[in-house]
Amino acid sequence: MTTLNWIRGVNRTLGHLAPRHAAARMRLAFMQPRTLPPRDWELPLLARAERITLRFGLSVLRWGQGPTVLLMHGWEGRPTQFAVLTEALLLAGYSVVALEGPGHGRSRGSQAHVVLFAHALLEAAAELPPLRAVVGHSMGGAAALLASQWGLRVEALVTIAAPARILGMLRHFAAHVGLPARARSAFIHQVEGIVGLPAAQLDVSRYQLEMPGLVVHAENDPLVPVAEARAIHQAWFDSRLLVVPDGGHQRLLADPGVIEAVLGLLNGQWVRQSA
Repeated sequence: MTTLNWIRGVNRTLGHLAPRHAAARMRLAFMQPRTLPPRDWELPLLARAERITLRFGLSVLRWGQGPTVLLMHGWEGRPTQFAVLTEALLLAGYSVVALEGPGHGRSRGSQAHVVLFAHALLEAAAELPPLRAVVGHSMGGAAALLASQWGLRVEALVTIAAPARILGMLRHFAAHVGLPARARSAFIHQVEGIVGLPAAQLDVSRYQLEMPGLVVHAENDPLVPVAEARAIHQAWFDSRLLVVPDGGHQRLLADPGVIEAVLGLLNGQWVRQSA
């Protein structure tokens, strides 16, 4: 029996007998990220980074000089997952600042969720030079969209493999780990209590997105369906959609077409729209 099957079996039983308890166990799992070490190909960039701790306990890595591009990784991610993009930005004359999100790396806390990530982006932006762009991957992309509703000032924004609707992600996780109906409902209510917002409000269709943007996704993303990217693009008037056929959830961070599209956005040269 696999670990996931065992978890599902426990949740099916416990979820019927004690739905709130089962929900609480999965809420902790959902909000407490693991610390995963960098891959070998990330180490050269990590060795060249300047590490800074910001005022509110956020750890950031910084490279280069020039207009500032702020990077925000996703759940259980790392700044150096953007290594290929970072090298391209440095070569193009940008300064790159990459956050270690709350509960990740050397930043404060042990928990993480999209609202904490959004607040982290706002805190970082308050201490950095004016931002040329923010690039967010997965939950980091969702957090960047949310932060833009709370006052994040940026000239351009890029989301890569980001969800459009947090409620959908919660429902998918709860079903994935085998929580029955009452426990799924309790799980979502508990997450909302910690986050401090109804999950239905964390939906890009409710946002006012006014900066130029690029929405990137892989057709074969196994974690976040490509339909989420199309929903973001539909809600964002001044955006372009780039869908690549093969890139999974993380490999597209190094896709040459994605790198070219990001640089094109920053240089004011829109890439040809793909759907």
